[in-house]
Amino acid sequence: MKGKNVIGKIFKRKRERVKDMRAEAKKSRTPEKDNYIFRYYDAIRRIKRGEKVGGVRAAGEYIHDIFRILTNGIRSGEYFFDKKKADRAIRFIENFCHHSEGRADLLKLELWQKAVVSAIFGIMDPDRPDCRMFREVLLIVARKNGKTLLAAAIMAYMAYIDGEYGAKLYCLAPKLDQAELCFDAFYQIVQADDELNKITKKRRSDIYIQDFNTSVKKIAFNSKKSDGFNVYFCLNDEIEAWRGDSGLKQYEVISSATGSRAQPLIMSTGTAGYENEGIYDELIRRATAFLKGRSIGKEKERRLLPFLFIIDDVEKWDTREEIEKSNPNLDVSVLWQYYEEQIAIAHSSLSKKAEFLTKFCNIKQNSAIAWLDMQDVEKAARKDEAGIAVSLSLSDFWGCYCVGGIDLSRTTDLTAAGVVIERGGVNYCLVQFFMPQKRYEVAIDEEGVAYNIFREQGFLTISGENTVDYHDVFKWFFDLVKVYKIKPLKVGYDRYSAQYLVQEMKDAGFHMDDVYQGTNLTPILIEFEGNLKDGRIVTGDNGLLQSHLLNVAVDINMNDSRMKPVKIDRRSHIDGAVALFDAFTVKAKYHNEIGRLLENRGK
Repeated sequence: MKGKNVIGKIFKRKRERVKDMRAEAKKSRTPEKDNYIFRYYDAIRRIKRGEKVGGVRAAGEYIHDIFRILTNGIRSGEYFFDKKKADRAIRFIENFCHHSEGRADLLKLELWQKAVVSAIFGIMDPDRPDCRMFREVLLIVARKNGKTLLAAAIMAYMAYIDGEYGAKLYCLAPKLDQAELCFDAFYQIVQADDELNKITKKRRSDIYIQDFNTSVKKIAFNSKKSDGFNVYFCLNDEIEAWRGDSGLKQYEVISSATGSRAQPLIMSTGTAGYENEGIYDELIRRATAFLKGRSIGKEKERRLLPFLFIIDDVEKWDTREEIEKSNPNLDVSVLWQYYEEQIAIAHSSLSKKAEFLTKFCNIKQNSAIAWLDMQDVEKAARKDEAGIAVSLSLSDFWGCYCVGGIDLSRTTDLTAAGVVIERGGVNYCLVQFFMPQKRYEVAIDEEGVAYNIFREQGFLTISGENTVDYHDVFKWFFDLVKVYKIKPLKVGYDRYSAQYLVQEMKDAGFHMDDVYQGTNLTPILIEFEGNLKDGRIVTGDNGLLQSHLLNVAVDINMNDSRMKPVKIDRRSHIDGAVALFDAFTVKAKYHNEIGRLLENRGK
């Protein structure tokens, strides 16, 4: 009992300390005019309104989004801002870090860079006000904007000022000579300052700071050998060149190696690239989902801090108005005349244009980004004044005509079946999910999804032992007709679905039509998004369906603007959304034949 009392006292003291720190942080809240985050956000908003602001360039929608999130979070108290810590990082960089290419003077940070550094080091965790909020930083900015030098300067601050005793810092790239670039940029910063150089020793395999027992090392991909690392800071440079699966695995290994540190940091930098389904795509999908309104409080994304300097309008790729958005250092580290020359070359060659769009505008030729806004998906729930979403029941649509959709792609995981019922110009979406028992037993812990709640609410049916029993899916459609007199005029399905279910439904009189899940869905996705924004799609209180809609990213081909739905990340589910897309596809395809019946006039 004595041990329990001691532990209880320790936890009590800890809670009191956190409470005191929160109160102190709230009392000493920085005036907005003294906060570079607020100053930069104010400047880019003024530019958007047509004003001119010296030393600041126009910013794209993603930069407006992140600084709106940060400023709102600080104002509301959701974040704590520590001005001393933010200013200390800026002072170190401007007083100890030198340029190393073409000039040797001290680095003078622009307002956008001061805002970035302030966000990284000044925004603190509300639960632990002595620790930084963000653990992952993503900086996507065009070539020649000084991202490697800025990242190396941040690394120097982490090593000499911010670092824990015995900190381990890494420069990571697919090959050692690529990792050498950021490693060398860091070492040149050290060599250019006598004070830093005096306490630093370059050894055969690393740079060692004896006073802090801190080491900086360059490493190439090797996920097995990386398992024993204890990472405090890792700089992932040029992530757009990291090859698919190997890059994803390496990133996951490094992320998991930060667990024992109080406030580790992984910083990933780059431009757009050409690799598909690599860590660049993964981070962009996560980042854009966060920026489109995912809750800051969700553990999955609350530690990610994305700065995406990307143009907004691809049609205006050759105008200064757009190029400023991906080049915040325009006329500082790179002159406009340089871009005029590159634009002239790009106009004469499709390949040069593709290169310009990729490296100077940060537009990936095939780019996957988060699709729907959180507020639009929430609006589809049709909440009342008390914030309670409408409950959709099949019995409410007795005797209606509809179209159906089925996504059966994974027999051992999750299957979705749904119908779209139009009434009064509104599309009501009812989706049922099916999961085998064995998967259900582990899915809650593995995915962090409350499948038990969705089962209690009736949205999830346990079906089969190890694989979904598709007779349950057939029965759900059969009951639509038999019990509720709801008539699916067409049912769309993925052509890779279990054919025996398709045949069973055909034998029962259902009109089945296969749907290819490719760029042919472009008009369906465009129409769906428009209807969602206009309030013509209702999902009710089906939280599982809403999460699937939010898990959808769209893979866009920048050459023809065609797109196809993909997962926001490899672990996410979009089965419910895909079932709806199948239904909307057959609705559009057979509109001339069944459109009038689907309006359900008088029902």
